[in-house]
Amino acid sequence: MNTGPLTLLYDGACPICALEMARLGRFDKHRRLRFVDISANDFDGSRYPASKDEMMALMHAVTNDGLTLKGLDALHAAYSAVNLGWLWAPARWPLLRPYADALYALFARHRMRISRALGIGCSDNRCSVPK
Repeated sequence: MNTGPLTLLYDGACPICALEMARLGRFDKHRRLRFVDISANDFDGSRYPASKDEMMALMHAVTNDGLTLKGLDALHAAYSAVNLGWLWAPARWPLLRPYADALYALFARHRMRISRALGIGCSDNRCSVPK
């Protein structure tokens, strides 16, 4: 079992994404997660195995041993790290997985529009997540 921190590569300019990372941060009592805002001006994408465009298309996570996860697999790993993996486990069931992955990809593609429609915003077009 991987005991090192899971690095979450998320779009900090996305209000829903930033809220979700903040929620995960509140549950992360044992500091098993590390948050990296890929939309930050000082983000160095060369340290990661995916391109910034790929990371913007779907959330990515990198395990301590270098395994890259993306989409719902990244979210499931993040929630599992804070002992809430059961919330996302059904999305990994074989019969549901193709639909869950497609819905997540659709959400990811329209996340900014969805944030605006829900009235969720951030000050100065930046969202902050506790480190």
